[in-house]
Amino acid sequence: MNLKTRIQLSVMMFLLFSVWGAWYGQMSKYLFTQLNATGDQVGNAYTAFSLAMLVAPFFVGLIADRYFAAQKVLGVLNLAGAAILFFLIQEKDADAFFWQILAYCLTFAPAMSLTTSIAMQQMKNPEKEFPGIRVLGTVAWIVVTNIVGFLGIGDQVAIFQIAMYTALFFGLFSFTLPHTPPKATASASIGQILGVDAFKMLKDRSFAIFFLSSVLICIPLSFYYAMANPSVTDAYKAAFPGADPKSFNVENIMSLGQASEFFFMLLIPLAFTRLGVKYMLVVGLVAWIIRFLLFGYGDAASGEWMFYIAFVLHGVCYDFFFVTGQIYTDNKAGERIKSSAQGLITLATYGIGMGIGSKLAGIVADLYTVDGKVDWTSVWLVPAGIAAVVLVLFILMFNDRKKTVPAEDELVTGPL
Repeated sequence: MNLKTRIQLSVMMFLLFSVWGAWYGQMSKYLFTQLNATGDQVGNAYTAFSLAMLVAPFFVGLIADRYFAAQKVLGVLNLAGAAILFFLIQEKDADAFFWQILAYCLTFAPAMSLTTSIAMQQMKNPEKEFPGIRVLGTVAWIVVTNIVGFLGIGDQVAIFQIAMYTALFFGLFSFTLPHTPPKATASASIGQILGVDAFKMLKDRSFAIFFLSSVLICIPLSFYYAMANPSVTDAYKAAFPGADPKSFNVENIMSLGQASEFFFMLLIPLAFTRLGVKYMLVVGLVAWIIRFLLFGYGDAASGEWMFYIAFVLHGVCYDFFFVTGQIYTDNKAGERIKSSAQGLITLATYGIGMGIGSKLAGIVADLYTVDGKVDWTSVWLVPAGIAAVVLVLFILMFNDRKKTVPAEDELVTGPL
């Protein structure tokens, strides 16, 4: 890959995650404060992303991959997304907001797959070249959330304005990306696109338990994405009632989670050798329980350190469960169904698991809200309890202790 192409692809990844990071973690606080949304309405808004993730494989596999150049589709999607965001930033009704964020997510979710496709088709050795390009996405997420935090606009419509202008630029920039023609010979069926071929792997009891655990752990994961920001913000408001909320910089603290991914990613090869896949996954599940308890019992005064640890634990939670799970799936799948297996896991986790979790998070937040005040301790005990059940299920029924050491090119950081 020449230097020009590398720079183009790096900028592409940076822009993709700048758009996403500008609004995703902050959307709940915006809805609560600006649109006076209920917990259920917030949960619905996050469910929109999961619904879009269910539709995206059809769009990419049955339309974009077959008939149009990927960079042109990416450009059109981002321009359409920017147009939708233009109307979304003017919306003041929380129920109507759901339909607009759903429409926007339907343009964004396919873009995630298209950027990967564009990047890999320009590479002679994707296994070695892709991680260096993809990591710019994590850098972008850290940069944009810190900008939001330092400006104190996490609860303002500005988060969507940043996403809108970035998407507009991204859309125009996409047309300058290297030409990535449609796969004229592609003949994937709907079943292959959805990873149906990989269902045979569920005959292996340990993989079936891992699959079920992955879906279930995404339920409490959704609590983190939807409720961590407003929860910690409320804690600071309670500790410092006279302070300007803009001074809390919650988004800056949250970015520690992405930063920690880099550190814990480096530990994965060593952990595979010492622990094996089962106990790495167990460590990830235990970390989820601990962080939810820290969110529940921490406060912004004497217990502020608990929030910091909870966010730093994101690296353990994500890398030791989800990245390890991706490697485990790759090792278990045969060469023919590796892509189907990863597609099945993605659909089940981001689509089904997080969809259920987002809806449940909103319902639970409403359940523990009295006179406009949320009992966040009780809210966080719910995902902690779910994670504990998953942990017990996993320890008792998962028996694969294979200590496969992943290659360096398998360690690709996640977005959050």
